[in-house]
Amino acid sequence: MMKFIYSILLVGVFMTGVTHADDQSDKTLTIAQSFLKAAGSGDGEKLNQLMSDDFVWHNEGDARIPWIGNWEGKEKVMNTFMPAFGKGLKVTSWSTDYSFSNADQAVFIGTMSAIANNTGVDTGKFSWAVRVHVENGKVKSWNWFEDSYAVSKAYHSK
Repeated sequence: MMKFIYSILLVGVFMTGVTHADDQSDKTLTIAQSFLKAAGSGDGEKLNQLMSDDFVWHNEGDARIPWIGNWEGKEKVMNTFMPAFGKGLKVTSWSTDYSFSNADQAVFIGTMSAIANNTGVDTGKFSWAVRVHVENGKVKSWNWFEDSYAVSKAYHSK
């Protein structure tokens, strides 16, 4: 009988931890989802509203690709990074498969494919993830991870 009671209590503890979300985490996820949607649709006005002034967009990958690296400040992101990315890559498929948040951090994971505009070569379908830091209702940082080998290979194909 004690094993049964212990099992029920243990399941209750795990279920409570899994199903409960706090208000800050919920707000973080909502803001991060709005940012992801604006980025995906090219809504520069909404992105600008959601970014903190000291916003940092960081893309991991091959530094020989014009949009890879650290982009610091809202102006630099909007006026340098966004045009370089738009000129360099055409996204042909996109899915967000998972999202979760904890306090001021949100994470999204999915798959995508794209064509490198300079070569016309398709990257094929690959995985991506992004870690988003939200502070005071604004996105403070966006740390993007993708299959940089697939992107680099398509970008540098001749």
